[in-house]
Amino acid sequence: MIQVAPGDFVRVGDCAETTRANADGIANIGFVVGAQAVAVIDPGGSLLDGARLRAAIRARTALPIRYVIMTHAHPDHVFGGEAFLSDHPVFVGHWRLPAALANRSAYDHGRLAAVLGEADTGNPVPPSLLVRDQLELDLGGRVLRLRAWGVAHTDTDVTVMDGGSGTFWAGDLLFVGRVPSLDGSLTGWISVLDEMQAIQAARAVPGHGPASVPWPGGASDERRYLTTLAHDVRGGIAAGHDIDTLAATAAQAERGKWALFGFYNEHNVVVAYKELQWE
Repeated sequence: MIQVAPGDFVRVGDCAETTRANADGIANIGFVVGAQAVAVIDPGGSLLDGARLRAAIRARTALPIRYVIMTHAHPDHVFGGEAFLSDHPVFVGHWRLPAALANRSAYDHGRLAAVLGEADTGNPVPPSLLVRDQLELDLGGRVLRLRAWGVAHTDTDVTVMDGGSGTFWAGDLLFVGRVPSLDGSLTGWISVLDEMQAIQAARAVPGHGPASVPWPGGASDERRYLTTLAHDVRGGIAAGHDIDTLAATAAQAERGKWALFGFYNEHNVVVAYKELQWE
């Protein structure tokens, strides 16, 4: 764990695809310690990953784990939830998260189990406390401000602002170093990023990348990638290019600037094309 500010701890995810060795620990996850309680921010990518996070918390504090906050529905952020059931926390997420988990968890579980084995895979725990707009959680002298966003990276994105330390937990609305993965709306993500960059914070914790980056400057590379993707896809549509041509050509100026570019850029182009062709 890396302490990015007093009471804010981050486990940096493996910048790779899911493997048995990394136990789907590919996302940045962590926790915040208040005077009376602890909040987990994303419980990890598998039961094994979540158990390791829980052990790291217990190595630092005996305070009760009161909340498990899930920043969105992707498995690398939520499949560790079962590791915290014995603590009886309140599971917190976007108001759309229960439906998203119901729709995708069986498929995600099967894919993870094929790599990790059934015993270590686990399942996400649906939230019982839903964020519809904004929500505050008090850890004792430390208030976390949660916000639910419109469709952007996904349709279930939540961010967490720790005003006590000036730390903004951005989830996968912020990628640094690893190419962004689009599973929602490209125009929505750019719009959300505009609003996010107006938030006053000393640092941000990205969903993928280093433990923290300065804020708002730490979002500049992601903004460049997303706007380049939008520009190239719009230009290709206007020129009459089909989706296969665009998948191979759009945003190629970004190649070499991002890890895993070859894994995700073509997917991003396809998602963007399906959205932007109707503008």
